Amino acid sequence: MSEEKNGLNRREALKGIATGIGVGASLPILGQNTLAQHQHHSLAKTAVPQKAAAKLKFFTAAELAAIGEISELIIPADERSGGAKAAEVPAFIDLMVSESPQETKDLWKKGLAAMDAKAGGPFVKAGKDKQVAVLTEISKNEMKPSTLEERFFKAIKNLTIDGYYTSKIGIHDELKYKGNTYLREFKGCTHPEHQQ
Repeated sequence: MSEEKNGLNRREALKGIATGIGVGASLPILGQNTLAQHQHHSLAKTAVPQKAAAKLKFFTAAELAAIGEISELIIPADERSGGAKAAEVPAFIDLMVSESPQETKDLWKKGLAAMDAKAGGPFVKAGKDKQVAVLTEISKNEMKPSTLEERFFKAIKNLTIDGYYTSKIGIHDELKYKGNTYLREFKGCTHPEHQQ
């Protein structure tokens, strides 16, 4: 499906979403090329299945596997839509962190190492109960993170949400967004207290 056919330029929509919801609030504003790379990757996936895995931009394959496990625990697949892995959130995170300042890159590297330490070995090899227990523990202080693990959890949760809801799966399958559609009538709020 072409961008022109829908009357919506996805690049413009992503830029608007990034501005509106603060994509990666802890990250610097990324150039248009960076967003275009994510957009191109998402569109290519929906049109034709890729034969080769995307080239990693910052993380190792093992680190990206851990990011995939954590992001899938944050937004799992359900009957409505695919989860974070299906929405290619790990690739999105890899792209976003690769364009970040060194301080952010260090947080991610150290945070992933801390996840392995808390899991008693590679996070991806821990049982699901152990993985959930680790994430539950480090998410308790999410609003005011003070430890490395808490700051890492907040960062991965925020980018998981941003990556998911800027993907086709998040926007169309989960949110059922249909684009700019014509409404014959807009009834507004139907709550009695808001009626005149």
